[in-house]
Amino acid sequence: MTIRVVLADDQALLRSAFRVLVDSEPDMEVVGEASDGAEAVAVTRDERADVVLMDIRMPGTDGLAATRMITADPGLAHVRVVMLTTFEVDEYVVQSLRAGASGFLGKGAEPEELLNAIRIAAGGEALLSPAATKGLIARFLARSDDERPGTARSQRLDALTGREREVLVQVAAGLSNDEIAERLEVSPLTVKTHVNRAMAKLGARDRAQLVVIAYESGLVRPRVD
Repeated sequence: MTIRVVLADDQALLRSAFRVLVDSEPDMEVVGEASDGAEAVAVTRDERADVVLMDIRMPGTDGLAATRMITADPGLAHVRVVMLTTFEVDEYVVQSLRAGASGFLGKGAEPEELLNAIRIAAGGEALLSPAATKGLIARFLARSDDERPGTARSQRLDALTGREREVLVQVAAGLSNDEIAERLEVSPLTVKTHVNRAMAKLGARDRAQLVVIAYESGLVRPRVD
């Protein structure tokens, strides 16, 4: 199946470059462009997009607000958003994941990284670019509203089985299903089942949100290095 992509960025030149790159691939095509968040939501809905490359900073409705609109719309439940940012060391990274984005990528990424990001997002996986380490995300989460996990946040994990918690810890470490399977000495299919059940129980849209939940609940402690 062809992956239908929407490009949302206020820089026309950048959109044009992305379009040439995406349209050069046999398994994906650009079905629409937008210069602000509100337009991005409308185009995503009208063109039945699968993946939106969303700039965080845009005039009017920004990328974060647009992402929240998309992820809150039941009719767009299949859509995955990859946030584009100029500076990856940015608190917008965590805000993006909380808004429901499947991940983020620096605008300086190599062409193959961008194309891979689209495929990963379309496949329902989380995308955290190589420069954005889990330690960075942990530090930003540590600076959020509460210095310590609240009881309500911790209780979210009560619905998980012991094995599901164990898998969630590995997901938060950025491991793939195959890597988790090797560590826990089970099959990748078993890991996938545990991940899917954890997402359903926690109301997580995808693996990226599982990472946020793991830190916010206190299951995984932020690094201080």
